[in-house]
Amino acid sequence: MRAQALGTAHPRLLDLGIALLVQAAMTMPFVVPRPPELEPATWPAYGLTTLTVVPLVWRRRAPLAVLLAITATSALYRLAVDGPGQPLPYTGLVIIYTIAALSPPAKRLAAVLLLLVSVPTAVWLNSRTARELTFSLFVFAAAYVFGRLTDARRRANLVEAERAAARERARIAREMHDILSHAVSLMMVQAEAGPVAVRVAPERAEAAFEAISETGRDAMAQLRRMLGVLREDELDGDPRRPQPGLSELPGLLDRVRAAGGGLDVVYGTAGTVRPLPDPTGATVFRIVQEALTNTVKHADARTVSVRLAYEGRHLSVEVVDDGRGPQPVPAPGHGHGHGLVGVRERAAAHGGTAVTGPGPDGHGFAVRVRIPLADPPPVPSTAEVTR
Repeated sequence: MRAQALGTAHPRLLDLGIALLVQAAMTMPFVVPRPPELEPATWPAYGLTTLTVVPLVWRRRAPLAVLLAITATSALYRLAVDGPGQPLPYTGLVIIYTIAALSPPAKRLAAVLLLLVSVPTAVWLNSRTARELTFSLFVFAAAYVFGRLTDARRRANLVEAERAAARERARIAREMHDILSHAVSLMMVQAEAGPVAVRVAPERAEAAFEAISETGRDAMAQLRRMLGVLREDELDGDPRRPQPGLSELPGLLDRVRAAGGGLDVVYGTAGTVRPLPDPTGATVFRIVQEALTNTVKHADARTVSVRLAYEGRHLSVEVVDDGRGPQPVPAPGHGHGHGLVGVRERAAAHGGTAVTGPGPDGHGFAVRVRIPLADPPPVPSTAEVTR
């Protein structure tokens, strides 16, 4: 992984390293003693071998030109000097792999046509045997195939990276929507009730303004924490602090009670309450937050109940109000309806389901979510309800 990252960040350094590695491999026949009946290796032959390797430094920028240069210097080596042979055509294999991995179809076709001419010619100049021809065609075809596989894997990684980026954008959009929609809804309710409270009950007006301030500070803290994850230069605090979880749920309910214009919020649990993984806890918090936001904004309800039921390998989350029930879906482009879509997306991200619709007996509105859990509790307990 480090080598791949280094090659991506410094491609020229990688090309130079490959050229030096190929040069080391091609040096081996020159340092190994030759049989007595053969002429000793000469420096001009070694220099021509080096000249064959040098073009690999530019293999990414001009692959076809490098292939032509390698073909020409290899032919010159074969015709002009009596140097030691190589067990493999290292330089040719490297450049064919590079063309197959990085070049467009037209250049790849040109490289294949050049190989179909140069490989039989080189075999004819050397041994003129079918064995050498078959072996040479095989190794060059293998280098080409490996190059194409590398290109396919790279493209697949790019597609996956784009999908991951899209998922992250959707996640951030859901977080922004949940935080801002909830905070703004509570602040609007308090702000609308404030002028009336100033005239008839100043102490209630003071509490309303305090609730607006507290809601705004909480929203700013959550936004700052979420956006801090996107900044590598975050200096004030730890941007990797966990998202809100079930431990913050009572505080959320208290803020809704205080800012909901007399809305009665009932909270209950059923089954054996147990700790949840941080991602699951954050999802449950956001689902309840969005459901309560919809109640405050649209339901005109007097009571809303939040119930968490630990049912074996599943957690059921139910938020039901006694308000006006389902409202007509607004026309597209009005900026509405994203909250319930986000609830479904959050549940689906954990392998769960979300259903929304009328409450019991067709009155009010209900959000019901079912999320799988890892292990069942040992012994279920009786339900516990608090206000």
